[in-house]
Amino acid sequence: MKNKLFVFCCLLLAGCSSVKPKFSGIKTASIYQEKQNRSVAQIEFGIPAIQQSAFHYQRKNRTIFNLKFGKPQIVAVADKPEGWGYYQFPTISYLSNGNLHAQWSMHADDIRSYGTPSIGSKTAADGGKTWQTAMPDSSLITGYTLPNGDQLRVVDPKPVNLALLKMPPAIGKTNFRYRKTNFTFYRLKDMPSGVNGVYINRLSSGQNKWKLEQETINDPAAVRYSSKDLVPVVWWGDMRTMTDGSLVAGVYPGYYLKDNGEIDKQMGVVFYRSTDNGHSWKIQGRIPFLADKNLDPVAADRIGFSEPAYDVLADGSLICIIRSADGDGVTNGVGNGPMYASRSTDMGKTWTKPEVIAAAGVLPRLLKLKNGVEVLSSGRPGVQLRFSKSGLPDSWTDAFEMLPYDSKSMEVQYAVSCGYTGMVATGDNRFLLIYADFKYKNAAGEERKAIKIREVIVDPT
Repeated sequence: MKNKLFVFCCLLLAGCSSVKPKFSGIKTASIYQEKQNRSVAQIEFGIPAIQQSAFHYQRKNRTIFNLKFGKPQIVAVADKPEGWGYYQFPTISYLSNGNLHAQWSMHADDIRSYGTPSIGSKTAADGGKTWQTAMPDSSLITGYTLPNGDQLRVVDPKPVNLALLKMPPAIGKTNFRYRKTNFTFYRLKDMPSGVNGVYINRLSSGQNKWKLEQETINDPAAVRYSSKDLVPVVWWGDMRTMTDGSLVAGVYPGYYLKDNGEIDKQMGVVFYRSTDNGHSWKIQGRIPFLADKNLDPVAADRIGFSEPAYDVLADGSLICIIRSADGDGVTNGVGNGPMYASRSTDMGKTWTKPEVIAAAGVLPRLLKLKNGVEVLSSGRPGVQLRFSKSGLPDSWTDAFEMLPYDSKSMEVQYAVSCGYTGMVATGDNRFLLIYADFKYKNAAGEERKAIKIREVIVDPT
C-alpha cells in the first residue's frame, strides 16, 4: 500500500559530498549479456547483486553499462519481531546542512495511521557510513525547489472523522471485488473546506520557517472517498518543473467521473499543473487504468493504477512508471500486478497506452543522474534496480536483485521486503539506495527487520 513517509523531496542538491566506497573485494567484473525476449508476464529472479559486485552489462555483445554495487550497510535493525508496517517504507534525502536523513514507518499500514509522527529517523554526517538516531530540526528539512527559490513538501494530514464534516451526498461505493474495505465516493468540488484541496508545507525563498498551506484543486471530474468513517487528504506522487517554469504533479489516488457519469472505481494516475508556484492546481491529464489482459488475466479484479513515478526525459517528454495495484495484498487472490510505463509529449495532457515493462513492482522510483542515466527502483518480491540511457519504456535493463527470494513461491511474496525504496544521488554517476530487509540476522542469529543502504556506481559506455 502507500508509503506514509512519502513526500516530494529534491533528490539532487548541489554541493553534496560524494561517497566513494572501496570495491577491494572485486578483482574482475562479471560480464552479463542481456536476455533476449525476456518475459514481462512471469516473475523471474533477475541478476544477483546481493553482495558487493560489479558487472559489464551488454546488449547485443556490446557493453552499455559498467556497474558497481557497494556492500550493503545497516541503518537500523528492529530489536524484536515486528508486524506489517513497522521498519518499512524507507526514504532518504539530504538535509540543508548536507547530512543524509533516513526515515521509515513505525506504525501499522492503515488509513488511521496517516499523518501520524510515528516514524524512525536517523542522520549521517559522513555520507552514510555511520548513523545516529535523530529527528532533525524542521529548518534543516528540504523539499522540492522551485525556480523562484521556494521549497515545497506535500503533507498528509490526519484523516478527519466523517461525523465532524458536512459532507455532500455520496455518489457511489466500491464493492468487495477490489478491496476488503469499502470506499464511499464524493465529488471533490462539493466537499467541504479542509478535505477538498492539498496540504503543502512551503519554505519561502530567504525564510527559515516552513508554513503549512491548503492549496486549491480545480478538477470538475475528480472524486474522493471516505473509508472506516474517515476522510483522508492524500496526494502521493512526484512533482517536476516544466520548461515554461510551471509545475506538474503526477499523483494518486486518481478516482474520477467518466464521461458517462459513472465512477471509475479502478483508479488511475492524474496529473495537475500549477502556474503560480504551487498555490493552485488544475487538471492537466490522466492515465486511466488500462490493463493488458493478455499479460494480466486477473486485471479486472485489481484496484487499478497506483504509486506512479515520473520524470522529464532528455528530449523533454515525460515518462511515467506505474504500479498496477493488487487489491489488499493476496486477500482477493490476485497477487502482484505488472509494472507499466506510459509517455507524454505534451506536458502530461495526453499519454500513450500503458505497456507492461515488468511482471511486478510496487512504488517505482525514478532518479536521473547527471551522467544522463535514468535509474528505476522497485520491489516486491524482493528489491530491484534497472537502468536506462533514455528512460523510454523499451530501454530498461534486466533487473538487478538486491535481496534473495523465491519467485515461484508467491505465498511469501512479502517475506523478504516490503519492496519500497528511496534513492538519492551522491555524485554524477552514483547514488544511494535505501530499502528494507525482513530477513536480516542480528548478532544473536535472530531474524529481524532491518533498514539498509547501498551505494551504486553506474557508467554508460
